[in-house]
Amino acid sequence: MPLFKRKTFPLAEPPNDLQPHELVYQVRFTDEIFRGYDEYLNRINLYRQRVWMCKVSGKTNLTYEEALLSEERATEKVHQFPKSLMEPALQIIQYSMLSLKDLSDMVAEKLQEMLYVGAEIYGRKDDDMYPCIVSKIIEDDVGKIEYEVAWLDKNKEVIETSVINGEDVIQKKLPFSRKFLKSFIRESTYRSAPWVLHDKLAQSYGISKNVPENLRSKVSFKDGLLVCNKRRKNGEEAKHDFENCKRKKVDGSGTESNIVEEGDEPVEEPIKYPIDDLLVQPDADDPVFTDRPSPSRDFNVPMECVGDLLMVWDFCSSFGRLLHLWPFSLEDFENAICHKKGNLVLLVETHSALLRLLIKDNGEYFSAVRERNRKLKITLITWTEFLCNCLEMINIPELCAYIATIKRGHYGLLDAHAKLGIFRELVNHALETNIFREKLDKFVEQRQALGATRREEALEEARKKRKEKERLRAECDVDQVMDLESKGSASENGNHIRQNGDMVKKRNGEIQSSKQDSASEKSGSKQVDAAPKKMARKQKVEVKAPTPNGNGKDLSEKEALERSRDDRKEVIGRSSKERRREYYEREIEKRFIRTNSLGKDRNHNRYWWFQRDGRIFVESSDSKQWGYYSSKEELYLLTGSLNCKGERERALKKQLEKFSSRICLEIEKRSKDLAQRVALEEAVLRRSSRVRAPPRKNPANAFLEYINKWKED
Repeated sequence: MPLFKRKTFPLAEPPNDLQPHELVYQVRFTDEIFRGYDEYLNRINLYRQRVWMCKVSGKTNLTYEEALLSEERATEKVHQFPKSLMEPALQIIQYSMLSLKDLSDMVAEKLQEMLYVGAEIYGRKDDDMYPCIVSKIIEDDVGKIEYEVAWLDKNKEVIETSVINGEDVIQKKLPFSRKFLKSFIRESTYRSAPWVLHDKLAQSYGISKNVPENLRSKVSFKDGLLVCNKRRKNGEEAKHDFENCKRKKVDGSGTESNIVEEGDEPVEEPIKYPIDDLLVQPDADDPVFTDRPSPSRDFNVPMECVGDLLMVWDFCSSFGRLLHLWPFSLEDFENAICHKKGNLVLLVETHSALLRLLIKDNGEYFSAVRERNRKLKITLITWTEFLCNCLEMINIPELCAYIATIKRGHYGLLDAHAKLGIFRELVNHALETNIFREKLDKFVEQRQALGATRREEALEEARKKRKEKERLRAECDVDQVMDLESKGSASENGNHIRQNGDMVKKRNGEIQSSKQDSASEKSGSKQVDAAPKKMARKQKVEVKAPTPNGNGKDLSEKEALERSRDDRKEVIGRSSKERRREYYEREIEKRFIRTNSLGKDRNHNRYWWFQRDGRIFVESSDSKQWGYYSSKEELYLLTGSLNCKGERERALKKQLEKFSSRICLEIEKRSKDLAQRVALEEAVLRRSSRVRAPPRKNPANAFLEYINKWKED
């Protein structure tokens, strides 16, 4: 049985009052039965996580099925353990308190001493007896090794004993490794420290189940399993345990001891987040999560058609340049799909653009059109004929049923399900064309080149920063050495100035000393004040004395200008770096390949955001339900409701925060468009019936005025 968090994982009990003909969900590899699909799905998702451990081999980071397979293979290998060595090995294992590593070493050592070539010792060979080493005797003075050997018969009865020289013992190598022994010990026992054999195994090889005297006061049997008796500690022991409280040590196999003290609750290990979202439990330390808003579901098309609607619109909008199709909004496309009065230009142009791509590919559809000796130019009149030819080539019975209606010129009467089904197949065939694949390959290469250039610039920037740090560190070391030297020279020069009245002057970069008389008290005071100021400046001490330079400005103003210039360069460099990063992101986005979901929430609902629409769409785990969020408030509430302890919601929140500013801009843009549309509709309604604008001027009917500005001639 695979281990979960190094502990046995109980399987789910079958439902109560299960009827013979009742439909249920069954896990294939555990035979667990569930009535509800949600419970079944949660258990399957848990089994698919790499959190399981093989009980026999000790391998970790496995799925449940991988752990089962690993246990099966390890068990088959363990069953190859030599039968002649099984009993003595089990005798050593039973009730041993050693760690797995020490126990495997001890078993290997004891079994090694029992292996002989035949029964030849001192030239003695007897098929009715075989030797068994009882103990090893080492003489300290000489270092001579001798063995005490017991000769056993076929019934394992001792016939005689003798002491033989170690040089006369011919031993074999063990036919298995230490790793194999560890697997054998795990497979043979149901607990560790003390290691206890399975009842059937111990009974089949005659291994005693009696607990040794040194363990009788510490353990007892409860429900057929060995448990440790709870012992009340005195004050000193409790204090000692509190001061030396440590986590339970892990044995050589990487598995913890399974000792369960009677009456004690098992101590839970701290959970390392993130984990699977369905395993996350509420905690007192959790932040206050917002209530997740309910998504809007007011679609014009049926709920089962929303997925196809989004897919077709996203494809046509993203690859409009390749299709020579002017982009249109999702609302206009949805309204056009639901419109049944005539053939709308928006839908006609979209069909024509996809059909032209299939013809340019010179594939199967091109051959089918040429067989009918038809001109390859698609117009507003002939587009239905090209569409019917394509449906006949695709040969899907459900879609072929609409050919007669389309030929009669009543395409607009088809329902949304039929129209989106036709669009879906056209998009699928467009994706398989060589033209489209070559375009994608080109985009992939360009994105890789941009990514490589961006990485090279980042590495170069890191190299420059590293060199700058090394330079500053070297200058700092030099300054420290100069400070130490200047301190010594300053003390000597100061004494010389005070004794002899010398003054240090700096002329033309050379330092000269000249002895001057004190002509007046004023000049003397100036000399006395100038020396320590210059000396302090030499020692890198900040002295705020106005020292004139060639420009008539003091050094403090010059340093301030240099600092401001450096700050300005730093700001410019930072802004330039930010602009370069934005440039690469824009260029990569221009090479569009596909739209990926933002992520999933706890219940495996997917969240989608399309760059040309201001809404966040929500797809249920079974893809049968759709909804959307269309305001900033809903976006903030959604982000605040995600729990970062779960793997899926942590990734989803990270993506929402990454694109938050762009999503908000699209939401604002969409809100302004809706507000403007509502205002125009109200203005139209306020007009009199005599001057009322025609229906096509109504903003709600903007999809009726679509013009393909990228149409090929």
